[in-house]
Amino acid sequence: MTGRAAIRGKERPGEAGFTLVELLISLLIFGLLASAGVGLLAFSVRAQEASAQRLDEISAIRRVGALLSSDLAQATPRLVRDVDGARLPAFTGEGGAPDAVALGFVRRGWSNGSEAARASLQRVQYRLVDGRLERLSWPMLDGAEPGKPAIVLRGVKSMTVRYRRKGEWRETWDAERAESIPEAVEVVMDLEGAGPIRQLFVAGTGTGP
Repeated sequence: MTGRAAIRGKERPGEAGFTLVELLISLLIFGLLASAGVGLLAFSVRAQEASAQRLDEISAIRRVGALLSSDLAQATPRLVRDVDGARLPAFTGEGGAPDAVALGFVRRGWSNGSEAARASLQRVQYRLVDGRLERLSWPMLDGAEPGKPAIVLRGVKSMTVRYRRKGEWRETWDAERAESIPEAVEVVMDLEGAGPIRQLFVAGTGTGP
């Protein structure tokens, strides 16, 4: 009876706990899996951030294209006068050099939801200033100072603008008549992180010499 009790008291094979070696191996495998999971998660986060940044860049480019397309499509051959009363041509284009007037013209269709006492025409101008594409607008067509410039796009490393006239592309707008406007405009912007972006726009009716 005593011998049987002693036999029952002994642990059977497989009933013992993990050995130290087995525990260390388990911890090593768990650590490897955890490290792989953290790395995969970090990669997914970085990929998501890069995708979001790229989508933001594409959206910004599309917004700029839509704004330029809207402005240029409604360009009208209307001459204006500066604050000194000097007459200015209907369209100005000095290329895309920094601080130069890349585009300057009068557009139709200026919305007037507040029913202010003003015309539906608006004088606008685009310039590249310190890597920013800025849009200036005037409260009145003649004899007024421009308002505060609106930043249309940031991160513009360089910009090239060409103007189509009589089937030819020109680096600057040199119309023979002051009321002339180009047929079309080409804008190429070298953007940080995106590279060169080329866009074409129709300018008003495209008539005039």
